[in-house]
Amino acid sequence: MSGMLPGAAGDSGSGSSRFEILYEDNHLLGIVKPVNIPVQEDATGDPDLLSLLKQDVKERFHKPGNVYMGLVHRLDRPVGGAMIFAKTSKAASRLSESVRSHHFRKVYLTVVHGKPPAAQGRLVNTLLKDAKTNTVTIVRKGTPGGKEAILDYTVIGSAGGYSLLKIDLLTGRSHQIRVQLSGIRCPLYGDQKYGAAVNKPGQQIALWSAVVGFPHPVTKEETELISIPPQTHPWSLWSQHIQKQAIL
Repeated sequence: MSGMLPGAAGDSGSGSSRFEILYEDNHLLGIVKPVNIPVQEDATGDPDLLSLLKQDVKERFHKPGNVYMGLVHRLDRPVGGAMIFAKTSKAASRLSESVRSHHFRKVYLTVVHGKPPAAQGRLVNTLLKDAKTNTVTIVRKGTPGGKEAILDYTVIGSAGGYSLLKIDLLTGRSHQIRVQLSGIRCPLYGDQKYGAAVNKPGQQIALWSAVVGFPHPVTKEETELISIPPQTHPWSLWSQHIQKQAIL
């Protein structure tokens, strides 16, 4: 189940898209990012979302030449859910400014092992990324290269040794949710990098971009993209109604 508030505007092209479109007009394209696709081209050489979206728009609108598609925010390769892209450089610039000025809202749903110590709380840590290993660790405040990471969490429910959490991401650090929750001994279901001791190889990480909210770069209207995870394990431990109520 996915949705968009307010209603989508503009032409969505003459053909059908290979992606689930949450919002589209002349300035923006909001989609449900499929899991296990890199957002940008990486060392694997696998097809990346940005290139696929350009080709998709080119085909649907019969556009000659190159298609512009601006990347405003990122999701880790194994993570799925709502993403917004800019179809013009002006829209990209204005959305990027919304990100910098903290007018860009990001809400995630995740399933973790165990249960956090409180029903809701704020996690504040300093994170340091090792680019060589593509891993992030929690370090002491003031550590050279360390960046402050802040998130708010709310426990939506617990079942079968797992908890469903709503995450309001207040800073956008690499692997932030995964590292910070592992830091309170609640690693994400399926996360091999930060929860290898409790997860099995091949499990899909249970982290989903549920809400992306921002002022429209042209109309200034507050816009929200909403996406609910697929009803596969462990998401299916909670109904889609409960998940949707949690983020609205």
